[in-house]
Amino acid sequence: MFAFLEATPDIYQGHFGEFTISKTDRIEVVIYRGAMLVAALTFTIGAIVFLSLGPLPITLSCLTGLFFCFSIALGVSLATIHIYLRPLHLTLQISWLIGSVVAIYIALTQSDPLLVAIYRHSSNLFGVGWLFVALTGVFFKEAFCFNHGETKLLTGIVPFLLLGHWLNWLPVTGEKILLVAWVVLFLIFALRKTLKPIPPDIGDKSVFTYLRQQRLHSSSPVSTD
Repeated sequence: MFAFLEATPDIYQGHFGEFTISKTDRIEVVIYRGAMLVAALTFTIGAIVFLSLGPLPITLSCLTGLFFCFSIALGVSLATIHIYLRPLHLTLQISWLIGSVVAIYIALTQSDPLLVAIYRHSSNLFGVGWLFVALTGVFFKEAFCFNHGETKLLTGIVPFLLLGHWLNWLPVTGEKILLVAWVVLFLIFALRKTLKPIPPDIGDKSVFTYLRQQRLHSSSPVSTD
């Protein structure tokens, strides 16, 4: 049933040598894609609820739950995504952590529901916005590696919408249009990923091996003999 997860004898030619793809590699890709799909679905449901039902108490509680489901899914995707540059990968993970911790703090300490507190107060948006910096980083990585149109657009739409709201540049109608575009493109991206072959998401493992060896070499003590 899960034969696509099993390692194959295929040998791939990378930039720094040959490599094979293990079962663990495949499982990580499936987890990454599944987490991104969950993030896209929870974000979509939250956006639909927010745009259609308005700020009713039960609606706002539902949105808080959806937000944290989205955050957890994004965190899982950042733990399993394959990115060559370790500093970039670590930066995205730290950004996600900052945004998530701020969201938890807001939810526990402020009287307004989480989404209301974020929407109304620019300082809260700035803090939670780091989570969306991490999401934008994922879109940028996907756009750079696979040249997909939806991720190119998302790389611009997400920061433009958040900065536009934070700095009060955008009218409400404009924000709604951008939010709908975000939802549609996010779904296209997540669904497209589920249909793609697994190896491209693993990348060139010889690059990872080379970079790991370079880090080990640079961290090893220099002999003075």
